[in-house]
Amino acid sequence: MAIFAAMIPATGLCVGLDLDLAKLPAPYKNRPDGLASFGRDVIDATRHVASCYKINLAFYEQYGRPGLDAMYTIREHCGSSYVIADAKRGDIGNTSSAYARAVFDDLNADAITVSPYMGSDSVIPFLEAAGRMVYVLALTSNPGSQDFQRMNVQGMPLYERVMRTALDWPRSSDIGFVIGATNAVELSGLRSMFPTVPFLIPGLGSQGGDEQQTVLANNAGPAVFNVSRGLLYLDPLETCLTSIRAEAERLNGVLTSRL
Repeated sequence: MAIFAAMIPATGLCVGLDLDLAKLPAPYKNRPDGLASFGRDVIDATRHVASCYKINLAFYEQYGRPGLDAMYTIREHCGSSYVIADAKRGDIGNTSSAYARAVFDDLNADAITVSPYMGSDSVIPFLEAAGRMVYVLALTSNPGSQDFQRMNVQGMPLYERVMRTALDWPRSSDIGFVIGATNAVELSGLRSMFPTVPFLIPGLGSQGGDEQQTVLANNAGPAVFNVSRGLLYLDPLETCLTSIRAEAERLNGVLTSRL
């Protein structure tokens, strides 16, 4: 495995903290601190098996100040655990610099997801943050990924062109890629092309990604596999934390089975 300037989490389970007021289990519903309390308890229930946590900023921003307060509380509770800010930022240079300061200096995230659509000058400001990881969107799980990501560009799909281009940018050792778990065939090919590049692989469970196929396709490469809805909301009752703990342990066993 390559040596990265940014410390990356061990291959395994990434717990997605995409909290939704409408889906909170019974013990947390209708509580003013429901989001923060549930987030903290999920972290406590999974910390022993989670390689990292992913905080999707939009799920907190939608609730305004209370949501943002909950996000910061949850981030602080993660402590020294590796935290990925799922922000999908990417804009002209000075705007990206501002986004980078917000995510790395204020939120103190260890990594961020970014969109490469505007090119190198929209991503390089994130790479200027020493010791932080930048996961570039490459091949995602959503149906609309067909619109652009698979277009043929100079004899290869656009997602592959994005990856090859990004790895020519400064500090490319701190670049990883988002590859959706619903793309097992493509994941296998990309892992063969980029055996030591870290992947963030979302889409298991609720989004249709098959656990066994995804693990096999990744072929023991450096990757974290994100599970959000399929873990957080599988049990709406008072037993929710016991269920979350058990499912996280099961998933971690599956995901690390080929290491």
